Parts: sequence; C-alpha cells; structure tokens
Amino acid sequence: MEDEQAESTERGMILKAPAATVPFEARIATSGAGTVFELHGLDPKGESTVVLRHEMAGREQGDYLDLFEKISRTFGTRLPRNRQGGEPPSFTASYRVLLDRNITPQVWYGYGDPAVTRVPAERTGDGDWYYLFVTSNDAPNSFPILRSRTLDRWELSGFVFPEGKKPSWAEDGLNVSDYWAPEMHMAGDQFLVCFAARAKGGSLAIGLARSSRPEGPFEGDDAPLVGGGVIDPHLFVDRDGRTFLFWKEDTNDVWPSLLSAFLSDHAEMAEALFPLPEDQRTASLALTIWPWVRTLEPMERFLVQQVLIEAVVSDFSGFRQRLRALLEGQVAEDTRQAINHILTALRTPVYAQEFDPQTRCLIGDRTVVLENDQDWEAHLIEGIWVVEHSGRFYMFYSGNDFSTPEYGTGVAVAPSPLGPYRKIANPLLRSTRQWAGPGHPSVATGPDGAPWLFLHAFHPGEAGYKKFRALLAVPLSFDRENVTVR
Repeated sequence: MEDEQAESTERGMILKAPAATVPFEARIATSGAGTVFELHGLDPKGESTVVLRHEMAGREQGDYLDLFEKISRTFGTRLPRNRQGGEPPSFTASYRVLLDRNITPQVWYGYGDPAVTRVPAERTGDGDWYYLFVTSNDAPNSFPILRSRTLDRWELSGFVFPEGKKPSWAEDGLNVSDYWAPEMHMAGDQFLVCFAARAKGGSLAIGLARSSRPEGPFEGDDAPLVGGGVIDPHLFVDRDGRTFLFWKEDTNDVWPSLLSAFLSDHAEMAEALFPLPEDQRTASLALTIWPWVRTLEPMERFLVQQVLIEAVVSDFSGFRQRLRALLEGQVAEDTRQAINHILTALRTPVYAQEFDPQTRCLIGDRTVVLENDQDWEAHLIEGIWVVEHSGRFYMFYSGNDFSTPEYGTGVAVAPSPLGPYRKIANPLLRSTRQWAGPGHPSVATGPDGAPWLFLHAFHPGEAGYKKFRALLAVPLSFDRENVTVR
C-alpha cells in the first residue's frame, strides 16, 4: 500500500491518499535544511480543490507548527494545540522562580528535566552546595552541571559529557543525539549519574556515569544499563541502603508511528476512529505523508506527527474504546495484531528494579509500578522521582504532552518503593497564567530545612521541543496519604 502511495521523482516525493479517504496529494522536496511542501486537497467544505505551497527554512518544532497551522486554515485539519487561543489557565500556584534565563551560551535549551541534589559539606570539602543537572538534547556539551549555595545564584561548574567525550554507545550530533533527564545521586564513596541517550541504531537507552566529585569529571560506562526504548531513569535509596532504579518505557514515538502505518494500510478505518471532521482530515493527511514521515529521524518523526497525536489525545479514552471496537468485527489476523500493538503502545508503564551501585547491575526482576490511567495523564506519564517520608513512599511524576499547557505533575503514594501506588486524584501542579507545562519533578531539602519540589516550565506561548525551560520550585508538606504545596 505504501509503495503504491509514494512516487519518487527528481522533484522529491509525490504522495497520494487512497481513494477511500479525504483525498490529499502531497509533493515534498527536501534540500539541505529546507523542505518544500505542496499539498493538494479539498477545501473544508469539500466543494473545490485548493493548493497550498509552503517552504520551511528549518525542521524544528516551530517550523512544523507553522506548516500545520497553514494546512489547518486551508484544508480544515486540526489546528495545533500551541496555535490555539482560549481562556488562560485558572490554576494558581506560588512558583518560586530560581532560573528564568540562560546564564551562559554554553547551555542551549535552559533547564529542562531538572534534577536537584543537595550535597553536604563533608562530601564537597567546600561547604553545602545544591547541584543541578539538566537535559541538553543535541547540544555539543551534554548535561550542564550548575551549582548554588542558596538557590538564588547559580554558576556553571561543567558538563557530565563535554564535547568529544560522549559515551561510545550513544549517538552524537545536531538533530541526531538526544541527551535527556540526567540525575546525580550519592552512592557510597561515588557520585552516580543516570541518564537517557539515543543509542547508535536509534532506540533510547539508560546509561550511567560516575565520579568521585559532584562536578566531575565523570566516566561513562561502555554500554547502557537498560536499552530498547526507555527514558527518564531515577535512582532511589531507601533508609536501609537498598537502591532501586525506576524508568519509563518510551512509547511516545512508537504508537503514533504504529497508528500512521495502520491508517496507511487501512484508510477506510479513519472515519470510525475519528468522529470529528477535522480529525478525519488530520488522519487522512497523516496516512498520506506516512511514506515520507517514516524516513525521518525519530524526534523529527515525532514532531511531524504532533497534530495526529493531539487528535488522539483530545479524546484519549474514546479513541481507545473505538480502537478496541474494531476488534469486535471481522478483521484479518494481521489487522488484529496491528490494533493490539497500538493499544499496548498507548500505555507507558513505569518500571522499578533493585540496583547494586557497586557492580552497577540490576538485581532480580523488574516490576510495573505505575501506568497512565487517569484522564488528565492522557497518553503518557514520565519524569519519576520517589521520596520516603514517615514510612510512606511518594512518587512524583508528570503526565500528558510536555509541549502543551495540559502537562502537569501528579503524585502517587505507596507503603513500599515497589508499590502498590495509589494515585492522588488530581494533579499537584498545572499550568498557570505565568508558567506553562510544569513538570519533571525532583525533590531536595530546601534552605528552610523542609522538602522542596523542583521542576521546569515554559514561558506561556513558548512551549516546545528545544524551547527554553525555566527552573521553578515549590515547598512541600506531607501527610500520610497526601502531599500539598506550602
């Protein structure tokens, strides 16, 4: 089917949707960083054929949002969430702003996925310090290390992996590598950093690096600890000294691609899966351009499918029900398997497993400790951080799409590190008028001696992949079954 849809010429790819769907024809030509889209289709009323020609100077998220905004206004597809208006958030929170600007041009993208660790004087030899480790995406210097005495002034003290010293197993290069979510933890006489990076070959993996000092230099292991599409590692040490590794199975990019491929092979099912006309047009566009999309690098592939993702997430529970309903009809076995694969990938389980920091090996079996099962979480949960308080274990996590105002921070409570965890019904933190997408939490003792939660957020209207993220904090208060913001 895909080969029948795609034709390569000197002018690029010519892609045609099957006749059973809303008809589109796309012509895509790429040279260097630029891409020219020429899209032929019916106007929103279905009365006449119109043509949109759009040239993208780059291939970042903003470039694709510009493209899909124009497509929406021309053909009636879904308008990207970040280009919609609407009422500002009504949620309020007294976020403390710790870093809202880049302190050095060596830090490219701000302070996303912030992990804050308070290191006492006996471990630094230079007084108490707060250390901050953050995501660096594809920057040449991976994982900035910042430090502060009191959280109000920060200095750059180095990088976990300076340019030219990346792990041998991981990809490196602009728009190719993805260095995400580093955390530093004290483990015996060493400092361990766990992180996610894209392994050579394309899938995300979890790696480790170690040093005798919190600012490094760090030495990375020769191979990842966990591979096969996993992100957001977190190390937790309980009062008895047992260490656990938590991580998320990364299906963020998996299910959209499975869905696009499924629609490409079964275009007639788009109407059953997407009741709204705008989403039917969006699905038709996605299946039309899929033969081109599947050739892209993983993160760019994710960005191109963002509007299809939003069509699903806008009615996530309903979409899953409609997908399951297809299994009740007479469908071929390969179709049934494809649907089941999508349904499985729509869940993002969080695993935990005991970890030996001396041998840097996992022990025993992994356990599923959390899944996305709340309406506000939609298609994913991520960014785990576990805290022990008065014999209870509190798991902070984020849910929904990080690049939209729907992203937020939740809490689950358990009697042991491995659960069972009971989620608190509503998110602890949501977007406000001042800050969008608060998430990926970490917890450390604040200057007042009480626990503080640290997280990132976007300036309103500036959310997106590789966009600047500020470092915020809120003090916490715990009781046996709940957490509140002080």
